[in-house]
Amino acid sequence: MITVIGTGTGTGTDAGADAELQGPGRDAALAGATLVVGARRHLDAAPVPAGAERFVLGALSPALDAVEAHLAVPGAGVVVLASGDPGFFGIVRALAGRFGPAALQVLPSAPAVAVAFARAGLPWDDAAVVSAHGRDPRTALNVCRAHHKTAVLTGPGCGPAELGAALARTGIPRTLVVATALGSADEHVERLSPAEAAARVWPDPVSLVLCLDETRAVAPAQRTLAGGRSAPGRWALPETEFAHRDSMVTKYEVRALALARLGPATGDLVWDIGAGSGSVAVECARLGAAAIAVERTAEGVERVRANAAAHGVDIETVHGSAPDVLGELPDPDAVFVGGGGRQLPAIVAACARRARRCVVVTLAALDRVPEVRAALAGAGLAPDGVLLHSSRLSPLPGEVTRLSATNPVFVLWGTAPAPHPASDFPDPAEGATP
Repeated sequence: MITVIGTGTGTGTDAGADAELQGPGRDAALAGATLVVGARRHLDAAPVPAGAERFVLGALSPALDAVEAHLAVPGAGVVVLASGDPGFFGIVRALAGRFGPAALQVLPSAPAVAVAFARAGLPWDDAAVVSAHGRDPRTALNVCRAHHKTAVLTGPGCGPAELGAALARTGIPRTLVVATALGSADEHVERLSPAEAAARVWPDPVSLVLCLDETRAVAPAQRTLAGGRSAPGRWALPETEFAHRDSMVTKYEVRALALARLGPATGDLVWDIGAGSGSVAVECARLGAAAIAVERTAEGVERVRANAAAHGVDIETVHGSAPDVLGELPDPDAVFVGGGGRQLPAIVAACARRARRCVVVTLAALDRVPEVRAALAGAGLAPDGVLLHSSRLSPLPGEVTRLSATNPVFVLWGTAPAPHPASDFPDPAEGATP
């Protein structure tokens, strides 16, 4: 049997981590342990028996090998020390994957996320929770952009300063609640603007950062399902649900196919180039992605902002012309390009060089199709597309209906080669350090 003990976030009192190890099952497990695995600070705080072997957790594979070898010895008792709830983005996943759930006895402490929200006086059933520990920090940043209440489990390169610096540039209103050394005598929790957080040098350990839109930090109604924003009940919304000028809005049939190819999801960043009404950016944001809308007219920028506000989503707006302003933007997962005139091939080429997954282009001019396909292929994307021509039901006098044709639109897209799947096991230090 492997006993996994969570420690370090339960009380937040001066009793410290040693007090966290006390309780039913903990004392007995540690007293009978012949191998204790954990971060050095956890091992130093724990009452490890004099005859027990200590294994300082660093790389994950050697620790799992040591546990397996130890379990082969009759009468062995293995204890693994971890932070908070080790089943929440923690080492329980790796242990269960290697040894099976039946081999584990898990004795959790309070999750750091729950403690941080408690210190902030906020509920967290409507919070998105994202780990940046041993993972690409872009995902955590994009979730913070798109969701009004996010908890970030910090990691190297994605602490309060880095999050603050990136968020400060977006213009999206956010407040950071930085929780330092949760559950210890040195615990400190404070609210800051992103710019203030970016200007600080932060000590270790910063347990996590809450990223909040304070105007929506308390949900107005009870929830049934925990987590961040739920998927919308509808998508490819009618054009009437967006403010637009002279019907300059992506038609819902076209938008439906564009969204299917863009595949916006939580943690993604999508560019909407030549946004116009911003209907594509708004729909991507409703589906959980972070979105940046690039629009060359000031009037269009205000229209995008108004549509975002009307649909309750946060979108970063950039007033300028592509491809000139694209160099200032963070790399996207997917890009939507609506039109673009003579500059279209250059815009598509610039977007295709930066996009991680795909670029979707809509256009009406047949003459530009070869140039767009060449731009996509030239950047290493696999080009494809369709001519979309739909007819809508339209009422006529006498209670009859006819088909009313919409203008045909080319929907072209380029897709990047599929990356190798990443391992689902946690980072070597995850579950052992905040």
